Amino acid sequence: MDHRSAPQEITTLVGREVYSKNGVFVGEVEDIRLDLDHEAVTGLALHQLNNELFGADARSSRGVIVPYRWVQAVGDVIIVNDIVERLRQPDTDEDEEEEVPA
Repeated sequence: MDHRSAPQEITTLVGREVYSKNGVFVGEVEDIRLDLDHEAVTGLALHQLNNELFGADARSSRGVIVPYRWVQAVGDVIIVNDIVERLRQPDTDEDEEEEVPA
């Protein structure tokens, strides 16, 4: 499967665990963000977040949305770029950070 295309049944993504390509647990897919005009998946709404990756604001909200362009592979689990691991660094510039409360 091309890593850029969404699976045939996007609902099969819900409930899958998400890991960075380095094997770090990120969270679990709770919902999918869609662009209906372009019939494309644009993000994965995650919950059950890894406390070491996300700040208290994200953990106290309903979750975070990971841009679908970060997805590297979809299988039994979803693999995303290691960029998500950089969110835990306190010196990350807010403009670079794509952590968005759901």
